[in-house]
Amino acid sequence: MEDVIDELRERNEPVPVPLELPDEDLLVEIEEALCVALPDDLRLYLLLVSDVVCGHLEPVTVSDPNSHTYLPEVAAIAWSLGMPRHYLPICEYDGGYYCMGHDGEVHYWQETLSEESWESLWHWVRDVWLAD
Repeated sequence: MEDVIDELRERNEPVPVPLELPDEDLLVEIEEALCVALPDDLRLYLLLVSDVVCGHLEPVTVSDPNSHTYLPEVAAIAWSLGMPRHYLPICEYDGGYYCMGHDGEVHYWQETLSEESWESLWHWVRDVWLAD
């Protein structure tokens, strides 16, 4: 995990208005809005590197409710399209969503779950986002 975090930090692209990292209190508010607990890996990602911008994939964020990557809004859209509520979207992509279950495993959902999966959010970051 630390190697992935270091690589994300190294590849972070400068942007005119950088994102802010949330604190634990904000994550509690997000969990209350979603009516679901955040998986541990998603919680760590949000706290440590959700301000990183790199490549063309844009994983979810929680600091700016007006952002198109705002987790509660992304989740509401994904769930309205039929993604099972026991999954949380982590990134909208190509008409579907990379999402994770409470066990931490990441899948791609577009009307159904794909066969391909990643054992954790950090594996997805390494194999998909950073490979972009």
